[in-house]
Amino acid sequence: MALKIKLVKSLVGRKDSHIATAQSLGLRKIGSEVIQPDNDATRGKIAKISYLVEVTQA
Repeated sequence: MALKIKLVKSLVGRKDSHIATAQSLGLRKIGSEVIQPDNDATRGKIAKISYLVEVTQA
């Protein structure tokens, strides 16, 4: 299984660690979407920046 993750809010003015987490998922600009595997590491990253992203099953 995989997750489709979409960045829906800007990274401008966010904590450096939150920006780094978004970039590690492959998210750069608002509206960018990536498909990541559904595992504990990905879920942890999503939990950290949940207020910035929208997640659906891919």
